[in-house]
Amino acid sequence: MKKNTFFSGAVILLLLLFFGVFLIMPVLTVVHAGLRPDLLQEVFCNFLYREGLQNSLAIAAVTTLLVALIAMPCAMLYDRYDFPGKNWSHLAIMAPMILPPFVGALGFQHLLGYYGVLNYILASAGISRIDFLGGEGKFYAVCIMEALHLYPILYLNLVTALGNIDPAMREAAANLGAGPWYRFCRIKLPLLKPGLLAGGSIVLIWSFTELGTPLMFGYTRTTPVQIFNGITELEGNHLPFALVVIMLIFSAGLYALSKFALGTNHMAIQTKGAAGSAAEKLTGWKRWMPTGLFALLTGVAILPHGALVLAAFSRSWYQTLLPHGATLMHFRNALSHQIVVPSIINSLEYSLLAMLFAMAAGLAVSLVTTRWKTKGGPLLDLLSMLPLAVPGIVIAFGYLGMANTFRWARGFFDPIGNPVWMLAAAYAIRRLPYVVRAASSGMEQTPEDLELAARNLGAGPWRTMFRILLPLITANLIVGGLFAFSFSMLEVSDSLILAQKTEFFPITKAIFELSQILGAGPQIACAFGVWAMIFLAATLAAAGALLGRKIGTIFRF
Repeated sequence: MKKNTFFSGAVILLLLLFFGVFLIMPVLTVVHAGLRPDLLQEVFCNFLYREGLQNSLAIAAVTTLLVALIAMPCAMLYDRYDFPGKNWSHLAIMAPMILPPFVGALGFQHLLGYYGVLNYILASAGISRIDFLGGEGKFYAVCIMEALHLYPILYLNLVTALGNIDPAMREAAANLGAGPWYRFCRIKLPLLKPGLLAGGSIVLIWSFTELGTPLMFGYTRTTPVQIFNGITELEGNHLPFALVVIMLIFSAGLYALSKFALGTNHMAIQTKGAAGSAAEKLTGWKRWMPTGLFALLTGVAILPHGALVLAAFSRSWYQTLLPHGATLMHFRNALSHQIVVPSIINSLEYSLLAMLFAMAAGLAVSLVTTRWKTKGGPLLDLLSMLPLAVPGIVIAFGYLGMANTFRWARGFFDPIGNPVWMLAAAYAIRRLPYVVRAASSGMEQTPEDLELAARNLGAGPWRTMFRILLPLITANLIVGGLFAFSFSMLEVSDSLILAQKTEFFPITKAIFELSQILGAGPQIACAFGVWAMIFLAATLAAAGALLGRKIGTIFRF
């Protein structure tokens, strides 16, 4: 679509202002407050902080390894073979994403707790109980919980990358005598590099900066939890800002490394095939093996979700295999609790605003980078993807720092007063990459011929965009908006840090507070989590139905 110079210039200026205020300034504020030699020296000389950083890096490494071990075989099977239920496998593989891992931790505790299901089975067999969630067990519980939540991201990227490999290359190598392992290592694996790095980098950064899951398991010896615990001391103690800066440096380094690796992967670009992968048909009982693997994996991944549902409906669940009795009491108590209904209303308000901001900014970035191809396009594309590398905890602390530093920002970035605009902006920035990738994917798949024809017939740029382009990419925009809205509803880091007064709690902050209440608090939190799970499941199902296997493009750098 031919661009109008004045109009495109105005759009670029507005986007730069948007990114400057809501992304660049928060990061610079954190860096200015925390990048001090004395603070950094104290962090690295203090054993507790060094241990927290080491544990966070270990969680990221172990989680990413587990995700790769899960996602790679599944993606290879999906691409190579045709099997019963293949069309539904994408929805099944995305099932673990219907609940944030920190909420799923509530169900996980019923399974692996000292008086949980697994220990009940061990005790019934005459084996001593094992404290799976005590001591170092918390570390592995965090890694497993995060891996079961994040493996769909890498899987979807790998499926998309495999679909771009021309099967003729594999056939030619086989005809020349190359064995299966040689073909995988020398042909398929190098061509999978973009998907592997794109999805793996997101998983690595996400697990490194995850706050909610370690917090819920009581694993406080991680950098994100140490940062969270320092919120109340920000005005007199800038040490949490130094921790945030260190986390930012590590995350940005991982992001830069991935971008460099992807940018130099010429082989994958040159050999991208137009034919796509040809699925082989299995016969006999073998045709059910991939189906069984996907079913088994999905069943294991949603065990915490199932335990959450059982806990929400149970009268009691203590030292038994299954809960005792069924009741709706926890759901009624949740509806009558003073923070539950207001938190739902608050999350709807924050998320709707975030969705509108993200869709407007995402569409504008896609137009500049994909259709207009202006000189500022690469910069805007980089800025729109930076939230994948900049942890939510960094942006949240940046907003708090701006409120303490700049008088003009106190009315907007106000965690004590009404934080609606601050939370909406934080959610929008965090979910903007999904909207940009969805809109850009739609524009790249839509030929410009219709738009050029409309312009030749006298239609202006606005009329062409609203009557031609937007209707053609509506499905992609809807998917991007659904992701922005649903993941904003269940955003963890920004919610836990920025919502500091009960009356402004969003859903995730309310679930966390309920889980800390002795007595029926965890059961009420489980009931609340079930509602959130149903909501996000409907969203992901709609997105999967609209995009199919191309949904993996949403989770890419």
